Amino acid sequence: MSINHYRTLARLLMIACFIAGYQVKGQTNGKRPNIIFLLTDDQRWDALGAMGNPLIRTPHLDRLAENGILFSNAYVTTSICAVSRASLLTGQYASRHKINDFRTSLTPQQLRQTYPMLLKASGYRIGFIGKYGVGNPKDQPKDRFDFWECTDKHQPDYETTDTDGSVIHDTDRISRDLRNFVEGYSAKEPFCLSVSFKAPHVQDNDPRQFIIAPEYKKYYQDDTVPRPETATADSWNRFPDFFRTDTNIARERWKMRFADDSMYETSVKNYYRLITHVDDVVGKLVRDLEHKGIADNTVIIFMGDNGFFLGEHGLAGKWYGYEESIRVPLIIYDPRQKEKNKGVTSSGIALNIDVAPTILGLAGVPVPGSMQGVDLYGLVDGRIPEREEFFYEHHYLGGLKIPESEGVVGREFKYLKYTEHDYEEFFDLRNDPHEEHNLVHDKRYKKIIDQYRSKYKQFAVSVK
Repeated sequence: MSINHYRTLARLLMIACFIAGYQVKGQTNGKRPNIIFLLTDDQRWDALGAMGNPLIRTPHLDRLAENGILFSNAYVTTSICAVSRASLLTGQYASRHKINDFRTSLTPQQLRQTYPMLLKASGYRIGFIGKYGVGNPKDQPKDRFDFWECTDKHQPDYETTDTDGSVIHDTDRISRDLRNFVEGYSAKEPFCLSVSFKAPHVQDNDPRQFIIAPEYKKYYQDDTVPRPETATADSWNRFPDFFRTDTNIARERWKMRFADDSMYETSVKNYYRLITHVDDVVGKLVRDLEHKGIADNTVIIFMGDNGFFLGEHGLAGKWYGYEESIRVPLIIYDPRQKEKNKGVTSSGIALNIDVAPTILGLAGVPVPGSMQGVDLYGLVDGRIPEREEFFYEHHYLGGLKIPESEGVVGREFKYLKYTEHDYEEFFDLRNDPHEEHNLVHDKRYKKIIDQYRSKYKQFAVSVK
């Protein structure tokens, strides 16, 4: 046999091993799993009981975490809805997918390389419920999905008219659509269902802001929500002049939600109420899966699309590279591996760009080279080295409204740069977890700051 024949056989063997490796994880008893990806809008990492919040009530999500994998250091690479959702679908940084606003849609080629379309090509039935949230609504790919119940707006309304003329809350509408999907599912093929809640996002341009369903008003009535340590005038005043303006959207919205104690209590409690409502929907979903007899082969992934300031630093909203804005909850509940992964907490850095490769891995579908994330199972079991840092970027609007920023987020240090002003921040997260002390001019940190500047330049090129 010639050397070329040996090389051909070797290549075939490598491909077979590669595919088999995916099948071992993706299949149990010869069946590929169903996958449900649940996404909340503006839920920060600590707005979850499983993440140590002593006040919020999220028993159903906590139960998924207790019986699955909880990622305690999960982040988004850009903290704004549309960009983060594009990263979730494509597994790419914004620098690569180039979606930095609410009007730019995925190109046909990009769409083909998203996790839903790759799963559909491999034999999965795919569905989407809630807020699609990427690009111009007229470009939504509803005809490409087997099940589609999404708003045709950039942002859904909390209160809409139901088929019988009554008012229905958006979270209840999603719950109903979820039940309809599960109860109506009868295909032999496995499914992947993406579910995107509006909650706990505010209702923009409505003075009520966080609009809850009436039955949740009783929650947290007798609780007291402590103010954050950094919700002070001093925290706001530490920002540079170009940032510390009344035209900064984060400050404008702070005045609407957190400017006094009464506003703060009302806003945070309603934010929590919206999340508790989502948690109840998750509980109903699990029961419906059990009733349908498919719970044991259905993997549930839960994540927030970005974080949210609750008055910290004198800010509201997201956008900027601080922990409150970029850190999110992340849970993977895989009933097929309940004994192996029950109660596992992973402290490795997990990112929104990891969701697509993880879902593809579950399905036994090879991850395209265009994706920049990793399979989170590999982080958990040690097959993939843990990240030391990641690149953060935000380029929506710019100017005085939302100054553009980039940077490098690490386990111990964080380097941020407001690119329009060449203004740098550097935080020692070990000694300053609330990011109050900018050390960029501290001579004691000069060496490590220079290292982060170098890493920043390298990242800015490599993520494209």
